[in-house]
Amino acid sequence: MSDPTREAAYDLLTATLERHRPLEEALDALSGLEPRDRAAGHRLAAAVLRRTGSLDAVLEPLLKKAPPPQVMNILRIGAAGLILLDTPRHAAVATAVELTRSRGLAPFSGLVNAVLRRVSDTGAAALEGLDGPRLDTPPWLWTAWGNEARAIAKANTQEAPLDLSLRPGAAPPDEVLALLTAEAVALPTGSWRCPAGTRVMELEGFARGDLWVQDAAAALPAMLLAAKPGERVADLCAAPGGKTAQLAMTGAHVTAIESNPLRIVRLRENLARLRLEVEVIQADAALWQPPALFDAVLLDAPCSATGTIRRHPDILHLKRPRDIQGLVPQQDRLIDAAFAMLKPGGRLIYAVCSLQPEEGAQRVAAATARLDLRTEPFTAADLPGLPEAVTRQGQLRTTPAMWPHRGGMDGFFAARLVRFR
Repeated sequence: MSDPTREAAYDLLTATLERHRPLEEALDALSGLEPRDRAAGHRLAAAVLRRTGSLDAVLEPLLKKAPPPQVMNILRIGAAGLILLDTPRHAAVATAVELTRSRGLAPFSGLVNAVLRRVSDTGAAALEGLDGPRLDTPPWLWTAWGNEARAIAKANTQEAPLDLSLRPGAAPPDEVLALLTAEAVALPTGSWRCPAGTRVMELEGFARGDLWVQDAAAALPAMLLAAKPGERVADLCAAPGGKTAQLAMTGAHVTAIESNPLRIVRLRENLARLRLEVEVIQADAALWQPPALFDAVLLDAPCSATGTIRRHPDILHLKRPRDIQGLVPQQDRLIDAAFAMLKPGGRLIYAVCSLQPEEGAQRVAAATARLDLRTEPFTAADLPGLPEAVTRQGQLRTTPAMWPHRGGMDGFFAARLVRFR
């Protein structure tokens, strides 16, 4: 009998590794699955993508020659279950063999059975002696991250927890408070953290619109903008809406700009659930012109997203250096557009969920060289509980290696800029 979790994981890996589709896009394309099977399949596929280098290093000595990619993906699924997810031996091996047969690969079922039985004999000990962080990280990223590479790569091997932002004045759900002393924590920056695998839609308060999912680091740029009641604020590239919600809950008059027609649907849905009145405009933020200038603008620009690998491990397999080279001109155009939307004295937060300097500090330096913008440094007082995220230049830079005792965080860069004329 086929196992829906393994079937889903196989389809997701095939879409990502063979067809080069983002994991979330492939997940959206899955149909006819129960929510729990869908979530479990995603978790298994993500584990494989996060640790592909290590899994291959375990499997390859057991293979006389490389099998077809489809069979290799099945072996990775089985090995991930045995080594990373504590799947019982019989279940991991039997489901992998059945998956081989159900996908028209029956001639390889004996190979899958034999190899995975040998993996199961060793279990997690198979990873001993391997340089997992190095094996699981593309060389170009390892080089780019310099002295931080090992710590970041090690943090990226861990499944990310679930962070929540709460409506001001809303109490944390009882389910979160019940976990507080063990697995859930109140973070010093204001977010609430739940263990990986928490199903947010089942939490009290989700349907009521009291909370939304947002990594603790992702919540920082809107917090640092410090919007005030009555201010006119623009959120550029706004979907899925977490930062828009933060801004709207300050009492500011918020205009959210989003160009992607599919993402704007999600943005509207999230704002409706949160019961927020926000002006939503579908437009290219680089071309859109406001009827009046804004007091403040938040630009969380499209980027390589290398700071979010814990949550989106497909980035390890899909991104290349040329992708960053292609994003930089777009980021510059958006900064220029944000500048043009600001009143003199208005402030801009430029942010990216990237660890690459080309997309962060270098973009800010280029912007201040060509535009009437000056930087306004952050201080440790701006970031309670996270002073280590303030760089020597007064910019924000978080990495997955920060807060290791709390479960890490996404990598983010942000800078505060002020238009002086």
